[in-house]
Amino acid sequence: MTVTSAFDAAGTARRRKILIIVENLPVPFDRRVWAEAQSLREAGYDVCVICPRGPFAESPFESIDSIEIYRYPLPIQAEGKLGYFAEYSTALFWQCVYSFKVFRTRGFDAIHACNPPDLIFLVGAIYKYLFGKKFVFDHHDLNPELFEAKFGNRGLLWRALIFLERMTFRVADISIATNLSYAQVAIQRGKMKPDRVFVVRSGPDLARVRELPPDVTWRNGRAHLVAYVGVIGEQEGIDLLLEAVRHITSTCQRSDVQFVVMGGGPSLKKLKETCARMQLSEFVNFTGRVDDTTLFKVLSTADICVNPDRPNVMNDMSTMNKIMEYMALGKPIVQFDLTEGRVSAQSASLYARKTDTADFGNKILELIDDPARCQEMSMYGRQRVRNELSWEHEGPKLIAAYEALFK
Repeated sequence: MTVTSAFDAAGTARRRKILIIVENLPVPFDRRVWAEAQSLREAGYDVCVICPRGPFAESPFESIDSIEIYRYPLPIQAEGKLGYFAEYSTALFWQCVYSFKVFRTRGFDAIHACNPPDLIFLVGAIYKYLFGKKFVFDHHDLNPELFEAKFGNRGLLWRALIFLERMTFRVADISIATNLSYAQVAIQRGKMKPDRVFVVRSGPDLARVRELPPDVTWRNGRAHLVAYVGVIGEQEGIDLLLEAVRHITSTCQRSDVQFVVMGGGPSLKKLKETCARMQLSEFVNFTGRVDDTTLFKVLSTADICVNPDRPNVMNDMSTMNKIMEYMALGKPIVQFDLTEGRVSAQSASLYARKTDTADFGNKILELIDDPARCQEMSMYGRQRVRNELSWEHEGPKLIAAYEALFK
């Protein structure tokens, strides 16, 4: 039974209040954070969120489904080490400002911090050690591994990230890991007690992920459609996908496959220019960030979905939301052979040899030319999500973590 009440100075029971802080994406656009906020609210907690304002200039304050959302300005999008320093410093300043506003006006019993970056513990430490509030670390990204993937080296900054991660785990009362690989990091590198680490996967909300009637205009007159959705950054491997497209169109001489790449990010402009130089623009449509209706319209139209995440330690240990959404919609998947990618998709995916773009392209064609296998993979993926991986199964694990937090 969920325990969500506390007692004020007069001994009167009140609902516990949770402040979620996230820097990576706006809410409700960040699907995991929004699912967590809704699950906590449904379990009887009062929930408030502090997050950045996105590129579509979301309002500074909004209340959705009784969840208050404060959005701070983030005028730059990080590129390079100095860019990340400026972005994270700005975010930390606004998180301090808005957390004090929430503390003063409505109060909270716990801060739920979603990385990256591993700096929000500085906000949490103030309220934990001065006011006795709880601190929950929701571990979304391995920042030392992410740094190494982006910049290709270790050094002073990498060691600083290890230190910040260690301090985050030290301040945390509990840690929430997105998979078993992350849970091992919390226990081994973060020195957390195993009974204070809870695995809550980023399962799709089946009330949100919906199949829509196909829209053949996305096929651009071609017989087959391959879709991708996600952040457009360096470690997402969209450049590798473009090499696979060139293999399909040039080496294999196939002109019957259209690709749609959905999402925004720091590498979007650069990759569109690369696509044009490779003379692939007629085969690849970069949409930028899209709303849910467009997203699910494209995915419903697609024959196959792809995840070209660049093989590295970060991606090998990370669970990608897109994989579960592809499976929920019954889409066969092609991805590089990464540990957590296999854990999630299992038989719903084919796995290309690491960084072998020709093999990646060949596996796309292998599925396109074998409809019976696609149907088998589609059914497996749907059932796996519905029976094991959807947020319906993960939400209760989040609530169990909070029960342990306040016990």
